[in-house]
Amino acid sequence: MTKRKPTPFSATKAVKANARERVGQPKPARVVDDTPRTGRQTKHKPKLDEIIQQGE
Repeated sequence: MTKRKPTPFSATKAVKANARERVGQPKPARVVDDTPRTGRQTKHKPKLDEIIQQGE
């Protein structure tokens, strides 16, 4: 059986591993809701004429 090649040194992986030892693991990402959005919010306030007509 042949020997495996040693993996090349990666400075970023070494820095991240060192940070995990000192600070700890980062918190897991937030779970995004899968519920579909229902409609869109109105962008503008209704005009005064529209409010009066709805009241009648």
